Amino acid sequence: MLILTRKTKEAIRIGEDIEISILGIEGDQVKIGISAPKSVEIHRKEIYDAIQVQNNEAAKLPKDIFTLFEKESEG
Repeated sequence: MLILTRKTKEAIRIGEDIEISILGIEGDQVKIGISAPKSVEIHRKEIYDAIQVQNNEAAKLPKDIFTLFEKESEG
């Protein structure tokens, strides 16, 4: 893990096209801005983790799940 110290209005570059800026510091909260191409997904960690859990659960569904739903709605 790389640890850097930044002050308000300073930034960090990741590669050529991602920049993380420190917009403000209030108490124990840091406000950051992220500039990145639209093709780069950016999520808070807890949201990313929830997406991964949902994706893993969805992958465990039976392959014929949609057929089962169709049969239930017909009957």
